[in-house]
Amino acid sequence: MLTAISPIDGRYAAKTTDLSHFFSEFALIKYRVLVEVQYFTALVNHPLPQLQDFPTAKLDDLLRMANRFSMEDAERIKAIEKVTNHDVKAVEYFLKEQFDTLGLEKYKEFIHFGLTSQDINNTATPLMIKHALYQVWLPALKEVRSQLSGLAEEWSGIPMLARTHGQPASPTALGKEVQVFVARIDEQLEQLDRIPFKAKFGGATGNFNAHYVAYPDIDWHAFGHAFVEEALGIHRAFPTTQIEHYDNLAAIFMAQKRINTILLDLCRDIWTYISMDYFGQKVVEGEVGSSAMPHKVNPIDFENAEGNLGIANALFTHLADKLPVSRLQRDLTDSTVLRNVGVPFAHALIAFKSIQKGLGKLLLNRAKLEADLEKNWMVVAEGIQNILRREGYPQPYEALKALTRGKTAITKGDIHTFVDGLKVADAIKAELKLITPQNYVGK
Repeated sequence: MLTAISPIDGRYAAKTTDLSHFFSEFALIKYRVLVEVQYFTALVNHPLPQLQDFPTAKLDDLLRMANRFSMEDAERIKAIEKVTNHDVKAVEYFLKEQFDTLGLEKYKEFIHFGLTSQDINNTATPLMIKHALYQVWLPALKEVRSQLSGLAEEWSGIPMLARTHGQPASPTALGKEVQVFVARIDEQLEQLDRIPFKAKFGGATGNFNAHYVAYPDIDWHAFGHAFVEEALGIHRAFPTTQIEHYDNLAAIFMAQKRINTILLDLCRDIWTYISMDYFGQKVVEGEVGSSAMPHKVNPIDFENAEGNLGIANALFTHLADKLPVSRLQRDLTDSTVLRNVGVPFAHALIAFKSIQKGLGKLLLNRAKLEADLEKNWMVVAEGIQNILRREGYPQPYEALKALTRGKTAITKGDIHTFVDGLKVADAIKAELKLITPQNYVGK
């Protein structure tokens, strides 16, 4: 949409549309309705004395209404909210209208029974985030991970000059360097998967005050645990204040941030390899690289990803820093902040898709990798000096340092002339001459 303020709903809307099922205003209202219906169902199934004669067949109608929640339904709730000036109360009143329609007027005061708004918000929100994470965010990330794993395998046998501190260093394998990112992602995914989603459910200040005063003989904490964990599939936090303390949610956001940072690191490395001509890029018919320089094919996909990952991480950091802090039993700052939780998800999703596109355009320039290895024979000095250490040769490091340090170029001939001058057995000299920048890659 050309008038959208945010690019995630404008320029990049097509890439982020899947997240609207979880992070839009419509989605939040729908999840609130679902939680209210599930809660009422749990009260019926408990059962409360006043709900013992509830026609249980109608529970299917209620659940069907929640699952088929429409834009018209959401608009009705927004219309009610204009009067109540309270979003969760508007959901309650909407459901009471539905009860009237279904002939359930007798039972409608048990909608939202004993609850505060945060019992709904602090169950709907983690549920939304969990579903978005596992249905959209992680599948998109795993596509990037799978693509990287395939490239790591494809390039596993290709030697490449390594650069530590930007300087020529002991050679490595291109595929192994890509596999490093796969391994880093996998480790963070394991850690992310171990963080439980927590929900607050316990009345106004977390103690089920209203529930216990109305029905003192019911174990409401047991009810709350069963409802949140069995009906909703998340974990109940206890004890709490009026709101969930968000510590686990902060941990989830920081885990996502670490994954984003790994991918940001990847983007910068690939960008640098492109600038070194280790990779070319496929030319897309009709694309313009520069408005002034016709020859250019810029690494824009990795630049786009880097920028979006940076924005996502800034927001994940703020969410993780802010949400666990609330004055006394609660203040309202979490509410407005949580409405932005989909934004870092969206920027990361844009980045994942840009990385995939960029990786798919890479053209390996093996000749350039080979040329860089060939002009940097000094990197075999490490291997030579360690064989000399093995053989008890005096001060081998110092000997190789004198040969190589500060030299603009060391050739194969320089290395072999040095080896010929060593006072070691001919077999050792032959062994040393077998070392090349192309095969000195370890395993």
